[in-house]
Order: sequence, then structure tokens, then C-alpha cells
Amino acid sequence: MVSPGLGWGRGTHVVGPRRVGQDAVLRWEMALWARQASRWCCLLNTPRAAGFARRLRSCGSPARTCREFAPLALLPAGKDGVLWRLQACRHVSVGSYSAPDNAKDGSFSSVESNLPSPVREEQAKVETLPHLNAKILDEDWDDIPPSSALEEISEEEAAQIIAEPILPPRSTTLRDYVDHSETLAKLVHLGVDLSQVEKRQKAGQLLLTLDFEKDIRKILLFLKDVGVEDNQLGLFLTKNPYILGEDLEDLETRVAYLKSKKFSKSEIAQMVSRAPYLLLFSVERLDNRLGFFKNELGLSVKKTKDLVIRLPRLLTGKLEPVKQNLQVCQIELGFQRNEIQQIVYKTPKILTASKKRLKQTFDYLHNIMGIPHHMLTRFPQVFNSKLLRIRERHMFLAFLGRAQYDPAQPSYISLDQLVSLPDEVFCTEIAKASIQDFENFLKTL
Repeated sequence: MVSPGLGWGRGTHVVGPRRVGQDAVLRWEMALWARQASRWCCLLNTPRAAGFARRLRSCGSPARTCREFAPLALLPAGKDGVLWRLQACRHVSVGSYSAPDNAKDGSFSSVESNLPSPVREEQAKVETLPHLNAKILDEDWDDIPPSSALEEISEEEAAQIIAEPILPPRSTTLRDYVDHSETLAKLVHLGVDLSQVEKRQKAGQLLLTLDFEKDIRKILLFLKDVGVEDNQLGLFLTKNPYILGEDLEDLETRVAYLKSKKFSKSEIAQMVSRAPYLLLFSVERLDNRLGFFKNELGLSVKKTKDLVIRLPRLLTGKLEPVKQNLQVCQIELGFQRNEIQQIVYKTPKILTASKKRLKQTFDYLHNIMGIPHHMLTRFPQVFNSKLLRIRERHMFLAFLGRAQYDPAQPSYISLDQLVSLPDEVFCTEIAKASIQDFENFLKTL
């Protein structure tokens, strides 16, 4: 057995109170390490940090503990990024020993005070680990697995969670989805009125299934290439949102058909803008519509083109009202076929006008005012005017004795002047009276 008075070099087997005191200090430092590791586990709340304390407690000796955890880096905690510094332990080899009674009950302070000066000097020498830069810290944290949905969190963390509003599975308005749909938000920015779109059958469902970049952008570029102005895109899509679900090749084929029929680019742009549903019609349907008006009215190809350019909704509307109005003009109003051609070519709206209104206007013009058929054929624009306007002005002229509609008589008043001029001009130039006289007369009706 070696005497207690010999040197304290590492690897020396020592017995007696000094040996016991040194080993007790190491055990005390190891207990502090375990307690600090538990605090880190609570702060980090990760499987990696939780294993830290377990590895610390499972080490076989103080020296092994120090060698394993001395390189541990600084760890962040909290918003301020507080960095923890770890100190290296002294590498001391110890052999088997028997702890004295005062060490077993945990009272290490009295033993530590009896240590000789070389031991206390070596205890004071500690090694401080250098700061880790951000790159090393990021790499270290990248290894941490993502949080689990089943992981328990504190009440404070739960209170900070902001839940997104749940989208309704069904809704009668697109307003509930605008804040969650990039497609709807961009359409609103273009000027699309979603309150009008959602009134159209299945239009809202269509928009919710489309991706703006993948499905809609190419349609917008196509419409701009056709000739729809930028400031008209929103109005166009409000009236016809279904075009966003059409195949681009089909749309290009329909435009190519119109070009093959000698419609110019500006004419196609005018037709598409004024009749947004035009490009939803297949080539076969467009061809059938053009053939119908050409054959039914007996018009030339050029006049048929002019007709649909001025009123392109003839190609997209129902044909049954058109057929009925043609029969009314021929059978009930008594116009000849050639007269109908002239009336329709000059005023295409007659083909889509209300049958009741058409018959009432004709009855007043022909039976009360005495306008013959050939005069109505020369001025078919009168059928587009309101019957009340025609009645008020005719009665005022009759009151003044100036209701003369025969071009062969003096003071002739054309039907165009009767209905198209503003009230002030009509009174001063046609009726030769003041506007006040006209207003006073209207009060007597």
C-alpha cells in the first residue's frame, strides 16, 4: 500500500481521507451536471435533449462523463437566444474505493475543505468552451426531428396558437372562399364581379376548381390576342365565366373559322366583346347560325356578315324568337318579304324585340298616325323607340296642327326627326314651340 504522503499524480492509487475527498467532489460535480441537463431537457423539449440527461446518468465514471459531454455546444433558449456555457471536467482516473460514512450521507463540504492545495488549484482550473457560430448551431438543430401532432405542449404555447377559420364544405356565396383562394382574389383584382358570377349555374364551382397560373392565365392571354381590351376583361368574365373552363385549342379553332369567313380581326374583336358567349359555340353551330340568317332572310353573304357584326348576339341567342318575329312581320303586320329584308338589315334588333311591343308600336304608327308600310320600311328605327315617346310627341304636334308625315305635303316631319331629336331641339325646330309649352301640354294628358 502506498503511503498517503506520496504524490497526487494522475493514475496514482490513493487511499485515506484525501482520496475519499477527491472522489466525493467529482461525484458532487457529476450531480450538478445531471441537474443542469434536466433543466435543458425541459427547455428544449426534444427527444435529443431528453436523451442528454439519460446518457449523463448512465455513464460509468466521472471521467467518462466529462469526456462525453465536454464538447457539448451552446444551446439557445427563449426569444433572447440565451447561450449556455459548459465547463470541461477534470480528467481524473479513479480506482475502486470505499466511501466513508460522512460521504454516504451526502455531506461533502467538510471533506472538500480538508483537501490539500494541489487539488483545490486543479479544481479552480476550468476550460471554457468557445462560442459556436450560427452555421454550426443551425446544422446542429437541423438534426432535430419535427414536432409530432401528439406531442404535449404547455398552456402558454397552446394560447399562442392561432387557428385558421374552417372553410364551409358548402356555401351559397363565393365570398366565403375569396380570402383562401388565390384564383378568386386575382379575378377580383381583374374586376370580375363574383356576386354576379355566383348567380350563374355552376359558375362558382368552376372557378373554385381552376388554378390561376395553370388554367386561367392562358385564357386571358388568348382574349387579349383576340382583341378584348384590358379594362374589359373583368366585365367579359363576369358575363361569361364558363370560357375559363374551355380548351384553348377549341377556342383558337373557332376564331380561325371566323377568319376563314372573311371576318377581320377588328370585327372578330367587336363580336366577341359584344357577345361574350360567342366563342363557346362550336364551329358547326356557328356555321349553322350564319346559314340560317342567310337563307331565312334571303340576304347576300356580305349583308349577312354585316348583320351579325352589328348584332352578334344573333349568333348566340335562341332562334325560336327570331322565327316568331319574322312571322309576325309578315303575317300580322303585313310586310312583304323584301320589306322585311330591308327592315331587318337596317334594324336587326327587330328580330329579338318583344312581339307584344312590336305589334303595339306598329298599330299606333300605322292605324292612328297613318304611316303606310313603305314609310315604315324607310324608317324602321322608329320600332326601337318607346311607344310613350312617340305618342306624346305626336299628340303635341297634332295639338299645334303640325302632325304632317307625308313627304309630298309641306311642313313634312320625318319619323326619324320625330323620335331621335332631344326634347329641346324637337320643340324649337320641329314643333316651333318652347320646351315650357311642351311640358305644360304633357301635364294635361
